[in-house]
Amino acid sequence: MSFFGDLRTVLQGSRFRRLFGTRLVSQFSDGVYQAGLAGFVFFNPEQHTGAGEVAAAFAVLLLPFSAVAPFAGVLIDRWPRRQVLLLSSLAKAVLATVTALLVANGEGPAFFVAALLVLSVNRFFLSGLSAGLPYVVPRDKLMMANAVTPTCGTVASSLGTGAGLAIGMLGGAQALGTGMVLFAAALGFAGAALVSLTLRYRELGPHLEEEPEEVRAALHNAVRGMASGVRHIWERVPARDGLLTIGGHRVLFGISTLLTMLLYNNTFTGGGVAGIAGFSVAAGLLALGFFLGAVATPWATARIGESAWIAALLAGAAVALLLFGLPFSAALFPVAAFVLGFVSQAVKVTVDTLVQRHVDDAYRGRVFSVYDVLFNATFVLGAALTAGLVPQSGVSVPVVGAMVLSYLLMGAAWTVRARRPGSRGVPIPGTPEAGAPGPGAPGSGAPKPETV
Repeated sequence: MSFFGDLRTVLQGSRFRRLFGTRLVSQFSDGVYQAGLAGFVFFNPEQHTGAGEVAAAFAVLLLPFSAVAPFAGVLIDRWPRRQVLLLSSLAKAVLATVTALLVANGEGPAFFVAALLVLSVNRFFLSGLSAGLPYVVPRDKLMMANAVTPTCGTVASSLGTGAGLAIGMLGGAQALGTGMVLFAAALGFAGAALVSLTLRYRELGPHLEEEPEEVRAALHNAVRGMASGVRHIWERVPARDGLLTIGGHRVLFGISTLLTMLLYNNTFTGGGVAGIAGFSVAAGLLALGFFLGAVATPWATARIGESAWIAALLAGAAVALLLFGLPFSAALFPVAAFVLGFVSQAVKVTVDTLVQRHVDDAYRGRVFSVYDVLFNATFVLGAALTAGLVPQSGVSVPVVGAMVLSYLLMGAAWTVRARRPGSRGVPIPGTPEAGAPGPGAPGSGAPKPETV
């Protein structure tokens, strides 16, 4: 089925539409807010030309809000997830208003702290969306929903960024224009809170007839809660293998992003406006790859299964780096960016579905919080590990060669997995995955998801 056909299918469910609307309004507002951040210059790693500086910028962008993930997961497994969406949206609205006021008063350091708090609170919101999705779509539509919802959210965020830039131009002076953009984002976050109220209080779970003692204890010990999430993942082999693959891929994606920025700053175009323009072309093709990867994944996994699809994607990434990356050509490098974007989103959509299918609802929030930390920390780790190995030019045949070998090894592992029973996403009878009731299953304590 096509992307738009999949979207029409899942939109037939009213419960999905309400959750989807909450996502779109919030991510549009995220885009507006990001435009405001760019206007204030704090979050623009493209201006850093050294490998160490780029890696440090990524760390500032991604790691601080990942630190709240242990608390996000524990609370998402304890609180009604509709309330998580509502309260996090309201918190972002308040914090965005604060950042707008700080910009107007020229308070740079305080603005920086407030902006990081907005990004931190967003972890609760995004984890709540992922954990609540299986409650509004049938299990056999999860792959489809995972393909269309993040992609539409990315489109909404891009449109929000464009709207934010337009608002900034209307504002004229930089401080006034940035303040207007940030306040507009605050209004959007408040709108997302209102949309979330269309969902019922317990509609997104968790539906626990009796709280496990471990969940209650985790409220007092977030680290213990994360550890229990990791143990739960480790017992669910498809989810475990998927997250390990995401971690490895994100390390490599962090390396490729660092190389791309250095190449466009120092080698392909000599930096300046031309460097940013060239990088924008590569980034545009990367985004196109994200979109097409999400579109293709439901169709591909329905025909060859999740394991074989991931194996093919990782092998494709290795080939793309060999053909379009190693020549270090300004004409070929954007093609490598497109393929890596396709692979990145396609692997993520597939792994999202594996995780949602194979973990218990009582742990789903914590599992996705582990996922968030892994997703961001491994990206920064890749950039940090490479910072001391890559020259200022960004040209490093050994580093790209190591990336090719890594993709091939991960692809080979998934090829072996694809030949095992149960590799097409159906739990094998007698395994923990098969015995774990999902939303709507007997004994799960959850209502049956609405048929779309």
